Amino acid sequence: MIFRYFKKNNLELLMPADTRLVNSLSPNRDTFCEPKYCPDTNFYYANKSDDLPSWANLLIKEALLEDVGFGDITAQLIPKENQVYAELITREPMVICGIKISIEVFARIDSNISCDWLCSEGDFIPKNTCLLKLKGPARGILTAERVALNFIQFLSGTATVTREYVNIIKSVGSNTKLLDTRKTIPVFRQAQKYAVRVGGGKNHRMGLYDSYLIKENHIEACGGILSAIKYANTKKLESSKNHLIEVEVENIAQVEEVLGAQDNKDYLVDVIMLDNFNIEMIQEAIGLRGVNKNNKNNKNNKNKVLFEVSGNIDLLVLKDIAKTGVDYISVGAITKHVKAIDLSLRVL
Repeated sequence: MIFRYFKKNNLELLMPADTRLVNSLSPNRDTFCEPKYCPDTNFYYANKSDDLPSWANLLIKEALLEDVGFGDITAQLIPKENQVYAELITREPMVICGIKISIEVFARIDSNISCDWLCSEGDFIPKNTCLLKLKGPARGILTAERVALNFIQFLSGTATVTREYVNIIKSVGSNTKLLDTRKTIPVFRQAQKYAVRVGGGKNHRMGLYDSYLIKENHIEACGGILSAIKYANTKKLESSKNHLIEVEVENIAQVEEVLGAQDNKDYLVDVIMLDNFNIEMIQEAIGLRGVNKNNKNNKNNKNKVLFEVSGNIDLLVLKDIAKTGVDYISVGAITKHVKAIDLSLRVL
C-alpha cells in the first residue's frame, strides 16, 4: 500500500494513495470511523516487498490501515518540507527481530525515509543501545513510528524470551530442541513463529492442517489411543502426504501401549508427547524406548520414536527436563505470555 499527501477538508493529510479507499471513508471527522475496504484488495499489494514473506506483507497492510486510516491528522501540523533525524533506543536487553518488516513500514509511508540499522536480525542487544538511525521527512517518520515499533517490540519480545529458554537448555549440554505451540495471538501466528526461529527455537506444527496431534479428547472420541493412531495412519496413506503423527499420553501405561504397537505399520507414530510428566516419569519413558533412535540401520520402530515434553513448563523446571535428554520441549509461554520490549524513538 502506498501513501500520498492529499488535500481534504482544508487539511493536507497523508492518506492511502488509492482514492477509492479515501472516498469510501466516513465524512464525519468528529468521530472515529472504521476504514471501509475497497473490493479490489489486490491494490494493497501493489508495492509489496519481494524480500518479505506474504504473511509479513499482509500484516503490514492491515496494521497501516488500522493505524493511519484516512490519514495522520496530527502529522499534518508539521510543515511538509521539514526533515529530521531520529534514533531508536532499547531500554532493556533484547534479541532484535523484525528489522526488514520495520524498514518496509517506513518505506510504504514515505520512500524518502532512510533507515540505518546498527544491528542484525537475531543479535543480542544490551539496554540503552541505539538500534536504528532515521533520516527523512518528519511527517513520514512520525506517521510510521507506532506501527514500526509495534512490530519490533512484539517480535523482539518473543525472540528474547525464546533465546532465554534456548540458552538454559544449552547450558546443561543438552541437544534438546525448544518448540513453540499454537498458543499464539490470532492472525500473528506466522509472525510469532518467525520470531521463535530468530530466538533459536524450532517450530511445532503451523496449524491443524500440517501434522496429526492426537490429544486426550481425540483419543476419547475415537474409542481408544490405538484406534486414533490407526485412523491417522489410514488417513495419511490415503492423502499421500507425509504428515507427522504425534500422540499425547498422560501416563506410563499409555507410553507402553503405543511403543508396544510400533512393530505394526498400522500404529506407527513419529512423536510421543509426554503431558505433565515429572522427571522420574520422563526418564522411565525414555528408557522404554531404547537408545538407538538415531541409528539409520535400526529396524526397530520403537527405538525411532521421538519424545516431546509439554505442560506447565517454565524456567524453573526447564533445566532439569533438558538434562533427561528428551528430544523436544514445547513451551506455550514463549508466545502466549509475550511481553513487548521497551523501546524509545526520539527526534534529535
